Amino acid sequence: LKLILPTLDYKDEIMSYKREFIENGDRMYGTGRLKNAESFDIWYIALCNNSKEETVRKGLSPETIYLAISVDDGHLVGMISIRHRLSDYLLKFGGHIDYSVRKSERQKGYAKEMLRLALKECAKLNIKRVLITCHKDNISSKKVIINNGGKLENEIEEKNKISERYWITLD
Repeated sequence: LKLILPTLDYKDEIMSYKREFIENGDRMYGTGRLKNAESFDIWYIALCNNSKEETVRKGLSPETIYLAISVDDGHLVGMISIRHRLSDYLLKFGGHIDYSVRKSERQKGYAKEMLRLALKECAKLNIKRVLITCHKDNISSKKVIINNGGKLENEIEEKNKISERYWITLD
């Protein structure tokens, strides 16, 4: 598995990824609002703008979005985003990293590897402590975070859901 930045070359793969999530009624995390984008081009422009402090949309934290690509066949298996800094809201509920794996590729260890690779990118961004949150009932995500060194700090309730807040300290 490798993480790469989205490019126009992956347009068809990205749109296929979006369709699979919509068809399965799944929530898409770590995609820069791909699910609600009117078109690939509009999404891609926003993704590029939101990756830099100078051009990020007001109220958002700059983030870098990566495609998780299988090195075996070049297939897009997941997407992961790294927020460069935390707003007050993200400090409570969102954290630095969001990710999703397409339903057809789940339970294959991809999320664990995606997070491992994303933590290397966090180090390059000089993020020393990485916050990752997940819903308390999301056992799979909890395991991914813990397997990558996540230490539970606390739980916070929002809109009748409990989020767990994990920190990973990077060397």
